[in-house]
Formats: sequence, structure tokens, C-alpha cells
Amino acid sequence: MAPPRKHETDSILDATRALVLAGGPRCASVAAIAEASGAPAGTLYHRFGNRDGILTHTWLRALRRFQARVMAADSPDPLDTAVAMAVAAVGFAGDLPEDARLLLTLRVSDLLDGRDDPDLTETLAAMNAPLGERLRDIARQLYGSAESRPLDAVTRAVVDLPYAAIRRHAGAVPPWLADDVAAGCRVLLLDAQARTSGVR
Repeated sequence: MAPPRKHETDSILDATRALVLAGGPRCASVAAIAEASGAPAGTLYHRFGNRDGILTHTWLRALRRFQARVMAADSPDPLDTAVAMAVAAVGFAGDLPEDARLLLTLRVSDLLDGRDDPDLTETLAAMNAPLGERLRDIARQLYGSAESRPLDAVTRAVVDLPYAAIRRHAGAVPPWLADDVAAGCRVLLLDAQARTSGVR
């Protein structure tokens, strides 16, 4: 059995997230992360490769947590599934506000000073693919098509509505927000049925 790591990865990523949220990505140097986390710089380089590796791991961890919540929402009824996914996004922001703030205020490219990273692009595409397919499935089940307009209707209700609501209340999600988002999501999806029928 391998000995436990002295400096847990989550503690390092938590410290990195706190630095980024407090002062922006440039405040999260390897030295600053080492000081905030208590992990030696050598440990950070060994585990993550470099500063970009630490920052991308921090951001991707938040994205994985968000997607796990949203993708766990399921129901035999596609309308109920869509509403549950929107509510799950609100729940994520309420339970993990720092992760929500990280995803809401920064793109992963901001953490890397705008540099392109083909491997990261590929990773993000793979991570986002299941959610995209779930949205297309809901569009097909509700509207008979996953073409442009039906898919946009689902995306607007399931993704854009909770995103805007969470962004407005970032850091302090009120207890009634989930119910309001659920109601709004349901209204948008039902209202779109007539307008998207047979329309691409």
C-alpha cells in the first residue's frame, strides 16, 4: 500500500482557486500556491508539471464537479429531466460557490494568459460531449428534432437560464432560486413546443 500523500491534491487546488478568485490568475504563481497550500514548489512541479498545469487542474476539477451534478439529473420524462438539470446547476452553485465563481468569472484560457493548448482543447471537447448529447436527446424527445432551433430552445432553458440566474447571485444563492429557475425552465420549454415544431 502506497503511503498517503503529505500534501493532498484537493488542498493544493483549493489554495489555487482561492488565490485566483481573490486576485486573478496572475496572483497564482507557483511560489504563491506553494505558500498558500503548504506544499513545496518541487511537489507542485512534480505533480502538475508547471503553473499552467496547476491552474488547469483547478478549473477542470470545478467543471467536472458541475457536470457530474447536471448529468446525474434524470427522469423518464424529458421535460422533467431538463428541469432537473437546470435545478442541479443552481444546487452546484449553492453547495460549491467557489467552484461556481471560478467557472462563471473565468474561462480556462484566462488562466493560461490566452495561450492555446491543443491538449486542453481536446480534453474540454471530450468533457463537454456527453452534456451536448444529453441536450440533443432532450430536444429530439420534446420537439422531434435536434436541429438548430429546437436545440437552441433546450440550451436556452437548461443552460442559459440557470447560468444567468447563478451569475446574478454568485456567492450567495438564495433559497428560492432553484424553484424559480425550475418554473422558468419549464415555461420556456413548453412555450417552445409550438414554435419549434417542424422548424430547423
